[in-house]
Amino acid sequence: MTRILAFLVLSICLTGLSNAERMTSPDEKVVVSVFSNGDGELQYAIEWKDSQIVAASPLGITVNGKNLGKEVNIGNAEKSCVDETYTTRGVHSKARNHYNSWSIPITHTPSNLNLVLEFRVYDDGVAFRYIVPGEGTQHVDGESSSWKLIDGAKAWYFERLTKGWKLKSYAGEWLVTDINELDRVSPVGPIQGTPLVFELPGELGYAAITKAATYNYSGMRLRAMADRTLVADFTEGDQGFDVEGTVTTPWRVTMLADDLNELTNSDLINNLNPAPDAKLFADTTYIKPGRTVWSWETLGLGDASTQERFIDLAAEMGFEYSTIDDGWKDWDEPWETVRRLCEHAVQKDVGVWLWVHSNDIRNPYNNYEQMRNYFARVADVGAVGLKIDFMNGESKPLVDFEIAVLQNAAREKLMINFHGCHASTGESRTYPNEMTREGIRGIEVNKMREGPLPASHNAALPFTRFVVGHADYTPVLFTNPGPTTWAHQLATPVLFTSGLQTYAEHPDTMMKASILKDASSVLCSIPAVWNETIVLPGSDIGSLAAMARRDDQVWFVGILNGEQTTKQYSLKLSFLDEGEYDVELIRDDIGAPRVNLVGLNAKANLHDITTTLPLRAEKASVRGSDTLSVQMAPGGGFVAKITKRMN
Repeated sequence: MTRILAFLVLSICLTGLSNAERMTSPDEKVVVSVFSNGDGELQYAIEWKDSQIVAASPLGITVNGKNLGKEVNIGNAEKSCVDETYTTRGVHSKARNHYNSWSIPITHTPSNLNLVLEFRVYDDGVAFRYIVPGEGTQHVDGESSSWKLIDGAKAWYFERLTKGWKLKSYAGEWLVTDINELDRVSPVGPIQGTPLVFELPGELGYAAITKAATYNYSGMRLRAMADRTLVADFTEGDQGFDVEGTVTTPWRVTMLADDLNELTNSDLINNLNPAPDAKLFADTTYIKPGRTVWSWETLGLGDASTQERFIDLAAEMGFEYSTIDDGWKDWDEPWETVRRLCEHAVQKDVGVWLWVHSNDIRNPYNNYEQMRNYFARVADVGAVGLKIDFMNGESKPLVDFEIAVLQNAAREKLMINFHGCHASTGESRTYPNEMTREGIRGIEVNKMREGPLPASHNAALPFTRFVVGHADYTPVLFTNPGPTTWAHQLATPVLFTSGLQTYAEHPDTMMKASILKDASSVLCSIPAVWNETIVLPGSDIGSLAAMARRDDQVWFVGILNGEQTTKQYSLKLSFLDEGEYDVELIRDDIGAPRVNLVGLNAKANLHDITTTLPLRAEKASVRGSDTLSVQMAPGGGFVAKITKRMN
């Protein structure tokens, strides 16, 4: 199914405002103040639910050696408001973009230089950015953009202790600390990647600090300081980076949510990205969400016959794609071999994705001529997309590279999966041919020395990394599940959103292992994207993740137990319409002997955890008034597929 960004503007208004008036969201519950303190420093604050979520915090950008956030005069703001809807994909299929916007002229008095500070205030958050007019090369030294957060919050952050890799790949384990400890909790330093997610004190709800629309700029990280303060930080450090012409920064975002359902369903990050270029995406028929088989995690690449077999297995499972990973270019006659595989795949109604190292296409000479030639060849042999790996950072040249990839891929009608990269900042709204990106600690860690993944990490992901966009976690690994159960593994593709859902397990195991066969029909029917998502009561970051997700007329429920204790959950089916439904249930087979499929996975022998609890499949009939009792093992899970019975 193709869900691309046709949009309809419902209303636009434009008025002038006094500088003294505060900025409010459409529902008037979010209030933002912009002011200069006694020293002429530009600052802002955010109030929500009568609480100061962000206390007075500096604003500013330093360009060509001049800090444009100090010694400033604030001019009269101009307000606009927008209310639009557009088609999206992932968590749900329709998005609303409704905000009040203020464009505030700022004058740096020592130099008489001007910039525009733009704020958008939504019912579920606040975003600001700087626009610095100019010609030629402008040097950005950094920003003083800051957030002084409310006391009493708990901060969720990702951690990776492998030297140098935390901020290159964003592949850290999600952990929690008190906001007052964030500046010293990490052994690898106080700089954290985005997003940072906060459980606010009392009944306030949740917040997240992140970025959106990262184009023609370096990717922002966050330096945790004392006194609950976060400050914008960049890969380039004191050296800064160059921007040609006008500097328009990405949006600096504070997300706000009453509960985890609002946080998960927020469209704020996508909303802050421009709609796609109508000419570049005049034809979007090639952009198709789907599922892919993948040999890499269980047996490596193999040869061409291995990949032909995986294409056949994709067709047998009803999957849309098969991914050929690293090493294919070392085959004899690699391009012609891939052409033959793609021709075979077309006969099976399967598309082929190819892996490429970013170094093979990264040279920017002559407007990325190397990349353009490579993409043309990929399209010529019949592949549908590219998995591009090992960018390993978010400096401005790497950001520029990623955008060049998306633009040039669109010209060749190719889809893209980025790996070894930073987390999403909403790029897929502007470039809907970006189907997914890594920037997440996924299941491959189970075969690494720093693994395996704890269940708590998986139960945190839907409410942390995934709130900013899709991610290629590569779910489902029955043969190397770490301290989780098979039902837990099966629930991950229900809760983890990716326009290209890459299954880690060998298809033969998923479909034909006798002990798993009763679950194979449910597994093969889980879609990649959803029409509707509801976070169910009792969900708690890192402890329990429970969602009901609708694909057309079929509902799926996925539950992850993030704790290493048995957990009982009452699943109320009140999200169902009237009528009777058939339900297929996949449970932890509590009390059964532990099982071991590790012999089917040569890469799974690194850790002692090689056995797990099997799953049990059941069928039943239910109504929306019913409640199902769900018992989960330590690190366990649950899946239900619910189909309305037709009269």
